[in-house]
Amino acid sequence: MKISIGKYFKLTPVQILAVGFATVILIGAILLNLPIASQNGSRTPFIDCLFVSTSATCVTGLVTVDTGTHWSYFGKTVIMFLIEIGGLGFMSFATLIALLLGKRITLKERLVMQEALNSFSLQGLVKMAKYVLIFTFSIQLAGALLLSTQFIPEFGLVKGIYYSVFHSISAFCNAGFDLMGEFRSLTPYADNTVIIITIGSLIIIGGLGFYVWQEIYNFKGLRKLSLHSKVALSVTAFLLVTGTILMFIFESNNPGTMKNMSFKGKVLSSFFAAVTPRTAGFNSISTSDMTNAGVFLTIILMFIGGAPGSTAGGIKITTAGVLAMTVISIVKGREDTEIYKKRLAKDTVYKSLSITIIALVLIITVIMLLSLTEPSASLEYILYEATSAFGTVGMSLGLTTELSFAGKIIVAFTMYCGRLGPLTVFLALANRVNSNKIKYPEDKILVG
Repeated sequence: MKISIGKYFKLTPVQILAVGFATVILIGAILLNLPIASQNGSRTPFIDCLFVSTSATCVTGLVTVDTGTHWSYFGKTVIMFLIEIGGLGFMSFATLIALLLGKRITLKERLVMQEALNSFSLQGLVKMAKYVLIFTFSIQLAGALLLSTQFIPEFGLVKGIYYSVFHSISAFCNAGFDLMGEFRSLTPYADNTVIIITIGSLIIIGGLGFYVWQEIYNFKGLRKLSLHSKVALSVTAFLLVTGTILMFIFESNNPGTMKNMSFKGKVLSSFFAAVTPRTAGFNSISTSDMTNAGVFLTIILMFIGGAPGSTAGGIKITTAGVLAMTVISIVKGREDTEIYKKRLAKDTVYKSLSITIIALVLIITVIMLLSLTEPSASLEYILYEATSAFGTVGMSLGLTTELSFAGKIIVAFTMYCGRLGPLTVFLALANRVNSNKIKYPEDKILVG
């Protein structure tokens, strides 16, 4: 007698997405726990395997053991595949396998894909999934070729190619994992224009989102661009330019970061410091030695993140853009939120506000919990760690390696929530209620 699991467990597309990511994380942790995954051939504590697997699948980059020196090439390859699956979404890979096997994509699978890709509609989803995969592999190949011009002369042919591919995937997926060892990230290459610009460009491309790049590929003039793409591109440009200028001002005379660099090195590092918090996790300067202003700016950028439907985390740049324009519209005395001479639906504003509030509540809760589990850590370090985990950034002031068992669980769960999105996790855990048709009488309340 056959028992249908679906008969007893009816999951919504959001819940399937949440369970799918959790399953990938668990499989990754089991593989990393194998003796073959470590350099010395011994089993790594399962909590560290679970933490690193979560970090890789959620494309974060926070690690409790050094990626370059602790893991064998088997372990590093597992991490690389987890980054790729986590960055693109397991549904994209499931679609690729189904297409290769000649299987049809069902309606339920399309609904899950719509949730995963943050698409507006079901129409053309399979075609978009194909585009996402082709675009991703093409960009990653181009990035690997550029990086190989620097890594092959330094590490040799085989190791140089492996390093190029690994860092290209890690950068495009906004993961922030590196193989340089000793938690140095890209600090040895702060003056290397090719590496900094290539990694930075891959991060920006991966963080803009596939929907935006699809429109850019079919570009037919600015007027033809959707409002989503216009907001995503304009907010990204604003954050990059403003972030670079402010980082240069805050850090150029800091002896712990940029003071001893050449002018070119300062410009490159300022640009990179503005790019990586959204949400890649690489660093070309010492994060623990940054000024208070630089650290605070980094926290803000980590919280905002990248674009929806991209490999980045955070509340998303469009969410921040909607909230900013809502405030401006209210100040100007307008009833509706207006962007580029278009009026936004109230649902979009409410959703943006909900995402931001849920994110703030999550981060505050994590800060409180970490304050209990890590009593010796300063509030600055805990705030930085919590925001980095939520934004799936992977930057740390040094607290990650010192986390207790409970602290690792808390940070791992925060990374998971950050990758799926706070609202997605909330909807996956809650039973959605049909919209209330009852209209209550309107009343007023004093605010502000």
